[in-house]
Amino acid sequence: MAMKNATMHAGVLHSPRDLRYEQVFLPSPRADEVLVKIAMNGLCGSDIHFYKEGKLGPFTVSRPYIPGHEACGIVVQGAGHGNGLSEGQRVAIEPGVPCRRCELCKSGRYNLCRDVVFMSAPPVNGTFAEFAVVAADFAHPLPDSIDDEMGAFVEPLAVGVQACTRAGLRPAGSVAVIGAGPIGLVTMLVARASGAASVFLIDRLPARLALGASLGAAAVVNASEEDPSARIALLTNGRGVDFVFDASGSSKACASAPALAARGGSVTVIGWPETATFPYPIEMVIEKELDIHGTNRYANAFPRAIALLAAGAIDPRPLVSQRYPLSAVSEAFRFAADSPTETIKVMVKTA
Repeated sequence: MAMKNATMHAGVLHSPRDLRYEQVFLPSPRADEVLVKIAMNGLCGSDIHFYKEGKLGPFTVSRPYIPGHEACGIVVQGAGHGNGLSEGQRVAIEPGVPCRRCELCKSGRYNLCRDVVFMSAPPVNGTFAEFAVVAADFAHPLPDSIDDEMGAFVEPLAVGVQACTRAGLRPAGSVAVIGAGPIGLVTMLVARASGAASVFLIDRLPARLALGASLGAAAVVNASEEDPSARIALLTNGRGVDFVFDASGSSKACASAPALAARGGSVTVIGWPETATFPYPIEMVIEKELDIHGTNRYANAFPRAIALLAAGAIDPRPLVSQRYPLSAVSEAFRFAADSPTETIKVMVKTA
């Protein structure tokens, strides 16, 4: 299908707050890649960082590029090269492609590969476009029971799967999730689907807490109105929870996590705090003998995320707060950047 000099429409970020819907050249897949016609994109918080600030961590928008990495679509070219895909196959796109050769890749922890190429991390183009080139072995088949919005949720769900895997989440365990943004909410959904007996959700925004309650949180805690550690102690008869997940992106909230944990429990940090270093209650970590886990994106988590969706164990669609067509991608970014308290997950439909 791809032809030299053929074009497509895409959302192209030129500089902070300068995202344009424009024509760009259609990419061509190599032998180990497939061309995917994008159907749906979710708007990630990292996309908004690049939109607002032009940078995130070590990545900087130094030239125009296409953001986006929470996507699904249909394979239209490049199938059949021994990759198990066929044209017309619906797929979820895993955006972080490692070298596949290093020790970390071979041990299964390919998310830690030093040479990961991540779609939408500038200057690498992402998926807010009509088409995208994807590594064939990172295009995961979707069953027909998973619609396009659910397919675009596979990537953030994989973050929740990875976090629960890193924590060693056990059925019947008690859980506290700090931060009721998209990642905190999907982590709560994965924890519940994994057999957690009760999940407590902590945030400062009443609307997000209400959504969490409707999705099955055993109790919600408004941290602007009460002390989360005191409330969790009350809810657990003074014991604390077995597993704490911090998805807040706040150093203060992250430092509060050990106080929520039971003796012998664990804390798993998902969100990137606004500061690289900050005071942390190490004496409490030692006294309670807590396990502290970092979690970085995901490895081998997409198949499980897809299986949870296909089985009906998780339905993330209530998290969708706004919907836009690709032609209005600039408006979608602008609204998400300027109205963070009104958005959970913004979806952008292409096909």
